[in-house]
Amino acid sequence: MLQSSINLQYLDMNRIEHIGIAVNDLKIAGNTYQKLLNSLIYKVEEVPSEGVITAFLQSGPNKIELLEATSADSPIAKFIAKKGEGIHHIAFEVDDIIAEMERLKREGFVLLNDAPKRGADNKLVCFVHPKSACGVLVELCQEVK
Repeated sequence: MLQSSINLQYLDMNRIEHIGIAVNDLKIAGNTYQKLLNSLIYKVEEVPSEGVITAFLQSGPNKIELLEATSADSPIAKFIAKKGEGIHHIAFEVDDIIAEMERLKREGFVLLNDAPKRGADNKLVCFVHPKSACGVLVELCQEVK
């Protein structure tokens, strides 16, 4: 059995905020996921800093973010070229993204951002390198108030 030295009292990851899915065509994928989830896309937004257009769907308390590249050299285009369409990242909601970034650095995680940046859906975001998280790209999200 795994033993943990984590003090859960201070754990700052509240919940899974959304699952990001890299897609070739937002319109086609949007139609597919609207049918699959029986839910409409509630927001489409371009995030120039990430080179993507995003579309969000909600299913109960859960959100799906579809990500289409806006250029051939964007991270999503590179991801799709290497791995194909599919799950790109898992995002966790945090209360204090700066404190959480500092905690993760102390724990030895490699962050892809030195500071949070503006993301989609009115969030500040930071990414944890997949090599630090068993091959999964993890996104931290804090609501901008």
